[in-house]
This record gives sequence, structure tokens and C-alpha cells, in this order.
Amino acid sequence: MQTWKWLTSPDAPYNWRFIRNVLVKTAILFAALNAALVLADPLPALGRLSAYNVLFRGRERLPYGENPAASYNLSLYQIDAMFAAHALDGADPAGEYRVLLIGDSSVWGILLEPDDTLAGQINRAGLRTASGERVRVYNLGYPTMSLVKDLMLLDYALRYEPDLVVWMVTLESFDRAAQLESSIVQNNAPRIRDLIARYGLDLDPDDPRLVDPSTWDKTLFGRRRALADLLRLQLYGVPWAITGIDQEYPDDYTPRAIDLPADATWHGMDDATLTRDDLAFDVLEAGVARAREAAPVLVINEPIFISEGENSDIRYNFFYPQWLYDLYRGLLVEFRDAGLWPYLDLWDLVPDADCYTDSAVHLTPDCSARLAERVGAAIVQMAEAGDVAG
Repeated sequence: MQTWKWLTSPDAPYNWRFIRNVLVKTAILFAALNAALVLADPLPALGRLSAYNVLFRGRERLPYGENPAASYNLSLYQIDAMFAAHALDGADPAGEYRVLLIGDSSVWGILLEPDDTLAGQINRAGLRTASGERVRVYNLGYPTMSLVKDLMLLDYALRYEPDLVVWMVTLESFDRAAQLESSIVQNNAPRIRDLIARYGLDLDPDDPRLVDPSTWDKTLFGRRRALADLLRLQLYGVPWAITGIDQEYPDDYTPRAIDLPADATWHGMDDATLTRDDLAFDVLEAGVARAREAAPVLVINEPIFISEGENSDIRYNFFYPQWLYDLYRGLLVEFRDAGLWPYLDLWDLVPDADCYTDSAVHLTPDCSARLAERVGAAIVQMAEAGDVAG
């Protein structure tokens, strides 16, 4: 019977030469492993190895979380792993009218349970197209306001062969200076640079905010956080599948402001200094062009809180001075009238203060249902006619 005696009681005692050879070989193997990691990034392939949609159900929205212990969720930057964890990755397209819903935190659903989000409420309605296909909307919102972030996620998501893309937008996502502020954008520099080059976007591919990992960052030690995040994402899938909890729901939060500052500027710009180039419409155009390679697109200006408090004659809400928001809405109409994309303006669909929680764009469940009814009807209309009535 084979035992470990050869190791614990060798025929000849170990000597320093033997120990040195073991250490040298171990160091060589470790160095070779790190060299391989530097030369070939294994994280995308590892991210696609997922227990979601296999051992337990996929998530209803992309992974995002600032308190993993309470939300059974976490933020990470591996796009492959994020999508592999999503229900979209395991869905059967048969008999399904597949809709990809792109947008910011309002689409993702801050303070909303998965079934109360815009996507969740539309799916709950059980809509069908004229040909009998079941409308299935997939929530691909992500909680940062940046059109180039939306474009990056859309570019990846089109591999899932949608029948329609619905892109929810709001003015704050158009700030050109902030397009590269999102961490998920900064930590996916190759994807962003590819999009800049592919569509000639007016963004700097050498912007220092884009993170270029050093050789050390590419080693096993340098990748330890990313590898740990991939593992944690899988582990949190079990409590997610059991509880359906994927974000922290605080007992209290600071509500959206009703009384507003007497300030008509937006990110330091006023009507005399802001130019059309300060708004990233080129990124929106690129996203529509990219989506149309696979499916029709519907652009929707999402609802905002319209304050009636102090200085509401100057600003609609904390985000937007009236002069700029009105200009922005007019520009979207110009693009629609030029035939560039179907467009729906729902900015004042749910203006009431009670409809909003901690932000001028985050809706309550009841008001999310009102939005879902309107967007759901537009989806069915797009499926039948390829356009919507404003």
C-alpha cells in the first residue's frame, strides 16, 4: 500500500541541494504562471464560467452593490462575468420577443425590488405581440449616468440577438466631460478605446481616467482582487437565488430636493457658455447605429421630477435648469424629425413629488408601474409598426 513514508522517512536525508532545487523549480513555475497571466488575460474566460443559469437562476439585473453582505451583490468590472450572471445569458429565445432595456440607475432600479423595476413591471404585464410572441424585457441598466457606459454595455449585449433595443436617456448622461467618470468605464479602457476609434467619438482615448494596468497589475498577485470578485459573485448567487435580494434597502434615505438653489448653471455652464458639443449626442448616434446592426431602436427620454418648490421657476429639479433641459428636449426632437430614430418623450409622465424617492429620476413602485404601462405599449407598437406615436 502506498504511503507517505517516502516523504516523511526518505531513504536518504534531505540536503540543502535538494531543498534549493525544489525552491528554484517552484520559483520558475510561479514566474512562468505570472508571465502567462501578463501575456494572456484569463479573466474574460474565467468570467464566462458561471454557476448562474446552471446551478441557480440568473440575476434580473447586472451585478452592482456597495454593501455585498447586505445585498448579496457586488460591483465588478468584468463585463463577461456580469452578463454570464444575468438571466439573459441562460434564456431560451424561442417564442420570445426579446427587448434589451438600456439606461442608468433609474432603469437598474435603485430602491426597487427586481419585480418593481421598469423591466420587471413590463414582464409582469404578460404582453404579447400581434404574432403571439411573449414580450420579455431584460434589464441592462447600470447605476451611473454616462452614454458611453450605455454604449459599452449595449455593444456587448447585442450578441444575445434582441428583437428591439429600448434606450432610456436623461440629460445628465449627456455631459461630455463626465462620459469617462464611471468606474466601470475607466476599468474597461480597451473596450472604450475601441468604441472611440470605431465611431469617431469626441472623447480622448488617452484620457488619464482610463485605467491601463501595469505589468505588476497583470500578475497573479496584482489580479487577486479581480479573481476574488469573480469567486464572490458566484458565492452570492446562492443567497440571491433563495431570497431574491440583490440590493440593500435602507430604512431611511434623503429624499429628492423640492426647494432648489437659485442657480441656472449646469456643471458650471450657462446659456452663454454651453455649446452643442458639450452634449454627447455623437455617443447616442453611435449607440443607435450599433444597435441597428441587430435590431430596431427606441429612444425614450425618461421621466423627471418637476419641482414646485423654491426656485422652481429656474430649475425643474436639482439636476436640471429649465433653459437647458428645454434645449435638450428640442434637440432630441430634431433627431427624431430627421428620421434618425423613433423617439418617445415621457419627461412629464409622472411629475408628482410622491413619485420619486432619493433622486429626481428614481421612481416608486407605483409610479414605475405607470411608466411600465406606457413603455410596454410602445414596445408592442414597435413590434407591430416599427415606430411609435409621440
